[in-house]
Amino acid sequence: MNFLKGLLTSCLGALLAMGLIIVILVLIIAGLSGEDKVQVKEHSVLHLKIDGDINERQKDNPLAGLPIPGADEQNIGLIELKGAILNAKNDDKISGIVLEIDHPKTYYSTLQEIRHSLEDFKQSGKWIIAYNETYTEGAYYLASVSDKVYLNPYGDVDFNGLSAGFTSFKKLLDKLEIKPQVFRVGAFKSAVEPFLLEKMSNENRLQLTEMITSIHATMLESISKSRNISQPRLKEISDSMLVHNADDAITYGLIDSLLYKDQFDEVIKSKVGAKPNYIKYNTYRKSYSTFVNSENEIAVIVAEGAIMPGKSSEGIIGADTFVEEIRKARENEKVKAIVMRVNSPGGEPRASDMIWRELQLAKKVKPVIGSMGDMAASGGYYISMGCDTIVAEPSTITGSIGIFGIMFDMSDFLENKIGITFDEVKTGNYGELYTVTRPLTEAEKKIIQNDLDRFYDTFVTKASEGRNVSKEDILKVAGGRVWTGVQAKEHQLVDVLGGMEDAIQIAAVKSGVNENYKVKYYPVQKPFFEELLNQVEENAKVSTLKSELGSFYPLYLQVDKIKTYHGAQARLPFEFTLD
Repeated sequence: MNFLKGLLTSCLGALLAMGLIIVILVLIIAGLSGEDKVQVKEHSVLHLKIDGDINERQKDNPLAGLPIPGADEQNIGLIELKGAILNAKNDDKISGIVLEIDHPKTYYSTLQEIRHSLEDFKQSGKWIIAYNETYTEGAYYLASVSDKVYLNPYGDVDFNGLSAGFTSFKKLLDKLEIKPQVFRVGAFKSAVEPFLLEKMSNENRLQLTEMITSIHATMLESISKSRNISQPRLKEISDSMLVHNADDAITYGLIDSLLYKDQFDEVIKSKVGAKPNYIKYNTYRKSYSTFVNSENEIAVIVAEGAIMPGKSSEGIIGADTFVEEIRKARENEKVKAIVMRVNSPGGEPRASDMIWRELQLAKKVKPVIGSMGDMAASGGYYISMGCDTIVAEPSTITGSIGIFGIMFDMSDFLENKIGITFDEVKTGNYGELYTVTRPLTEAEKKIIQNDLDRFYDTFVTKASEGRNVSKEDILKVAGGRVWTGVQAKEHQLVDVLGGMEDAIQIAAVKSGVNENYKVKYYPVQKPFFEELLNQVEENAKVSTLKSELGSFYPLYLQVDKIKTYHGAQARLPFEFTLD
């Protein structure tokens, strides 16, 4: 009887799942069949609503527009957004751009890349106008590129400088009786600090302070040029937080006028001479093709996330996947150059070395250019340092030449909190070196530290060879310390300050293809239906967690990362947020 019940339950579950898939497919087919080719009308205005996550590449939501949970979730791809802005620059039907920037969830180097594209758009003689109810620090930095910046009369502008937050798990681990066993090379390799200290160390405080000071100076320099306000004056406004409300923003020249939405619409109407035809970013992307007819290809291999062994997945740069992608680009005669785009805090050191090795093989047959995104630190720098030329944004977070290891002794937690004990037998003295069920012996600790010391020496040596700088000079800027792109260039860790387009242009020149080439991005995106099923599962998981955890969801994400910290790591030396 129980067997029959189980069989019926399984069949019912399968039928319900199949029914859901059929419903989704019918909705998708209906949506696709009714979708006309997008035609851009005369005097159109490209509406760029920049809010939420900005990734290197856009993952279009296959559920978008469907009446099911998760259909509204959508990220923005930096590559696709910049492509839309470039196309709009040369599109006679686009009169200008309206920026609506809410809370972009990204670092400042991504905002810099978008800002560069908007500056290039203005070279066409077309206008850019920004409007919003409020502006965060990053949102205002991006909006300030506009010809005019408008604000709701009861809105505000966050313009009081940057801060870098530090989250400590020490008290939590103490309460749980979990003991972190830490190994590291470099005084600035502070990724282990959240498990050991309640406040950041002096070394970490120094590097974070210098880092955000450098980023802030770069921001003020750009805003100064756009708003025609001197940098010292902007710094005074920021340091003293002179802007408290919308009226203050007008007084100090950050905003041009205070307008309600209907008044703003009248401004746009006067710009185009008629009722404006607003076209949204994702809609506009369907109006043009990016196809280029050329036999010459520049392969841009986009590595975003933590570096780990095995195959890639969401947020993970899988060494096996990227070794294969680089090898295919090396062996493909149509690929004349490779741009290695890195946006990574690092990860597992051997995985980083595998990718580095494949790039060395590629360098022997064609140019390999490194392009750094928000961060290319530790393992992210490891896979970049062997490129022919390295391009970084001024606010890129890079360097962190160092390594750390952490193993959690959970024996007291397991015994005292949940009543589980362990015993073991082994052959020899080191039968089970990597374990969480007992503390490491001093001999075992020495083995692990020696391994880290050897890898650090390898890291420094390869950095020295790749950058053509003495090992002694590399050691001066190593020790796990992070640098901004500006600082890294001063220390010869990178070559050029710029974005992905600059890296692609350098690749074109070095390979001799000049303007006769097409750009293709790798790895190739997953098939539509595979992405659809993954999206359904992911959206359900994220929606549940967000509803349950609320404002604690970002903290959950940090705690969830701890599970990837076990063992040796070549990773960014801190977890932080910039506000």
